[in-house]
Amino acid sequence: MKTWILELWHYRELLWAFTLKEIKIRYKQTILGTAWAILQPAALTIIFSLIFGLFLRIDSQGVPFIVFYYSALLPWTFVTTSISFGSLSVTNNSGLVTKVYFPREILPFSTIGAAFFDLLMGSVIFIFLMLLYGITFSPSLIFIAIIAPTLLILTSGISLILSAINVLFRDVKFVVPLVLQIWLYASPIIYTIDRIPDSIRKFYIFNPVAPLIQSFRDVTVLGRDPNFKELSLAILLSILIFLVGYLFFKRKERIFADVI
Repeated sequence: MKTWILELWHYRELLWAFTLKEIKIRYKQTILGTAWAILQPAALTIIFSLIFGLFLRIDSQGVPFIVFYYSALLPWTFVTTSISFGSLSVTNNSGLVTKVYFPREILPFSTIGAAFFDLLMGSVIFIFLMLLYGITFSPSLIFIAIIAPTLLILTSGISLILSAINVLFRDVKFVVPLVLQIWLYASPIIYTIDRIPDSIRKFYIFNPVAPLIQSFRDVTVLGRDPNFKELSLAILLSILIFLVGYLFFKRKERIFADVI
């Protein structure tokens, strides 16, 4: 692991170049350009606010529906974008994989870097919404410094696993969108974790995305500290998934060029 990390550090400029390339390609020849990074969570926020807020009247804990749903859809969009593009990153760059040597993990990492750029763009709108609706910034915001890196670690681990499997079995590109749709409803986006019965909650929080999204919402719009027990579990699971994913990816890396 130490050797891999040192090698990745040696190729850090290539990682940066791939990340910039990924951002440019993603929005190349589009009319709205990087505005698409904002429109996706914004459009879902409006739909959720109308259906679950206005019509079904799901409790938003005193927070305006627009801000309530956007606070969860912002990190969720980062997760889905990272995994969707990351899982296809190796096969989409098959020409490079078969001809040039470089640490192959740069490919999924660069897609996650591009997704993080989208997250930053969407955060500008999020800050604007909080100011517009008069939501104060609480001291709990400091925990963003823990939540954001954990999201990066988690999505990196999942992307490493899926991108390696996708080289062997191309079914991944069909499975991922389906799993992400189910995963959305298994995460506290429409609702909060508080609505989950205690008998189910102890299993529910083993979905690492759930405590992370809830923690993000807690420290931003709800102005309270996260549940440290659940957040700690999410951090441990994210690190474990990353380590397993990195080991699995590097073990399979040697056959990428032959299989592709």
